Amino acid sequence: MARPATTARRGPPADIFRSQIAAAEAEGVHRDDMTLRLTLSDVTALKRDRDLPVADISFAGGVMRYLGVKIEQGGVPESVLDRGS
Repeated sequence: MARPATTARRGPPADIFRSQIAAAEAEGVHRDDMTLRLTLSDVTALKRDRDLPVADISFAGGVMRYLGVKIEQGGVPESVLDRGS
C-alpha cells in the first residue's frame, strides 16, 4: 500500500512570514492592510516558537498579530500573506 505524499517543511513560519512582510513593506504595502491567512498548524508553530521574540507576537483585543499584521486562523489549505487591495 502506498504512503500518502507529504509536503516538505519550508522552515519556521516566523522566518518565512517575516521575509514576506518585509518584502511587501518594501513595495509600499502598509502592515495595517496585510492579513496573514494561516493554517492551524502554522498558527500553532508560531505560538510555540521559542526563538520568537515576545514583542513580535500579540494577542490584544481578541486578535492575534505577528509583527503587527493581523492573523486569520484556519480555513486555508496553505498559509499566505494577503497584501490587501
